[in-house]
Amino acid sequence: MNIFYEESGQFKLASIVQKNDSTYQVDTQFGKRTKIKTNHVLLEFDGDMAAFMQQAEAYRDEIDTDLLWEVSGEAEFSAEDSATEYFGGTPSKSQIAGTYLALYAAPAYFYKKAKGVFKAAPEETLKQALAAIERKKQQDAQMTAWAEALQQGLLPDEIAADIKTILFAPDKQTLTYKAYALAAEQSKKNFLQLAEHVGAVKSIPQYLQDGFEFEFFKHGTGFADIAVPELPNQLPVAAGVNAFSIDDADTTEIDDALSVQHLDGGAVRVGIHIAAPSAVIAPDSAMEKVVFQRLSTVYFPGNKITMLPDNWCAAFSLDVGAVRPALSIYFDVSSDWQIALHSTVLEQVHVDANLRIQDIEPLFNHEHGTDLAADGSETFAHQHDMVYLLQLAIELQKQRGKYDPTRPTQYDYSIDLSDDGQVSIAKRERGAPIDTLVSEMMILANSTWAKMLHEGERAAIYRVQPAGKVRMSTQSEAHIGMGVEHYAWCTSPLRRATDYFNQRQLLSLIEPEHFEPRFAMQSSDVFALMRDFDTTYSAYADFQRKMESYWSLVYIQQQGLRHLKAVVLKEDLVRIDGLPLVSRAVGVPVCMPRSRAWLNITGVQLPQQSISLNFNKFIHSVEDEVEPA
Repeated sequence: MNIFYEESGQFKLASIVQKNDSTYQVDTQFGKRTKIKTNHVLLEFDGDMAAFMQQAEAYRDEIDTDLLWEVSGEAEFSAEDSATEYFGGTPSKSQIAGTYLALYAAPAYFYKKAKGVFKAAPEETLKQALAAIERKKQQDAQMTAWAEALQQGLLPDEIAADIKTILFAPDKQTLTYKAYALAAEQSKKNFLQLAEHVGAVKSIPQYLQDGFEFEFFKHGTGFADIAVPELPNQLPVAAGVNAFSIDDADTTEIDDALSVQHLDGGAVRVGIHIAAPSAVIAPDSAMEKVVFQRLSTVYFPGNKITMLPDNWCAAFSLDVGAVRPALSIYFDVSSDWQIALHSTVLEQVHVDANLRIQDIEPLFNHEHGTDLAADGSETFAHQHDMVYLLQLAIELQKQRGKYDPTRPTQYDYSIDLSDDGQVSIAKRERGAPIDTLVSEMMILANSTWAKMLHEGERAAIYRVQPAGKVRMSTQSEAHIGMGVEHYAWCTSPLRRATDYFNQRQLLSLIEPEHFEPRFAMQSSDVFALMRDFDTTYSAYADFQRKMESYWSLVYIQQQGLRHLKAVVLKEDLVRIDGLPLVSRAVGVPVCMPRSRAWLNITGVQLPQQSISLNFNKFIHSVEDEVEPA
């Protein structure tokens, strides 16, 4: 004798060795002896097991499921009852088994109530279930068609519409995702490789930028058409001021400019002039919503995503030849470098020159250019003013206890991308005379304005460092890294939302009749703005570093480099010399931090933005500077 039984949703056969009340001891079709619980056994039969199953499957295929459902009625029934009704007379064991197979194969038609007991689905429920099954069939067919098209290098419109979601924030329940995942699996490609195969991703940089924009610019990087309103009142033009800016050649949003006026008695009036978009951006206006949504300009090699639209940048950028609204702060400096605050004023400023670092640094650097020619002539515009401001900057550093000419040299890097895809990376010393001049003037303005906001009891967003790391705060505290009691970002309102907000608060201090404070002290809106800015600004900086690292890897490949110099930062973490790239290296011995070493390049993986490095040797002497063989 044999048994026909169900186990884990499958029907199986076995020959009986011994039968007990609760179990059968059996030999399966494959010769394995095992125990089967009695409540799993559907029926006993004799004869050849293979032939029995063949007959049962034939009866199953013969059964018309719709007819079986119609004859089942509304009451619960057994498989034997159903077989009797369907086949007529006393059904054979193989007919009963075939009926079991048919009932289990149609769960939309028949509900399993207990062992061997079923109930036909209500008519309306069955219609809904069959409609869902049909939809599923159509969806499966559509998914298969999309997957086949993707493998052939085609990009169906429906997949194209969802491609960024599929790549960067997948919803695994969507049909388009399932089709894409199926195509990737069948073609043995990862998602990025498949996207490249169908032309959805043209390059790795585009892929990285698309992912960044998908997260932070879900509605695109473009702007709505927002007109620039006129200034709320007729601003005076600063008398005797011919301001000049100092920026990188690629800078188009010129936030700050400087001016120098010589006064009677040897004193000098230094002006720091900051573009003033907050003078016309109304609270809760469309433009302010853009500022609070974008929070900062995004920079990365070869491109940027501005915080303000082009027409607003053009209206307020301190461009050469223009007379532009500015929030100016003036300091009178005595001949012995003592400073007195003169005033902060909203005015219009004439911009006499936009100096570019790349043009003037060869003439204004540590080696030469900081001394005037014997005849007092200038090799570039405002050289006299810059020499004076550099001297002032150094004195300011000394007064703050931050002057250190022996400080280890650090570098900044700029990455240029040519039309033919070639990457060039320029290294520039951080703390060069131009940097010292500009940074000290900005520290002077930012620390003074921060103190004004604090003493004027205006809500503001500060940069503080009472100890440990620098952080954002709504309460003014010391910034020990800079040696000042108060510090806030106020000098880049075209590029940072914090500076825009702080500038607006300053306007409410100096012209309360025209400007109200944007937010009150202890307002939750200030905390929210600070939190959003801090998070977003960090994410923008991470993206910039990621893109710089990618192009550094491309540069390494294009140059055919085999070895790199590096500084060991910590354990196996190294900073590559001459590139904005930090990575890890295998086999770095225990050493002092800041040790220098040669590393072997064993692989560059552009899609993963990673490089494989092995330690070669430490650099202890001039002889060690020679690249290893």
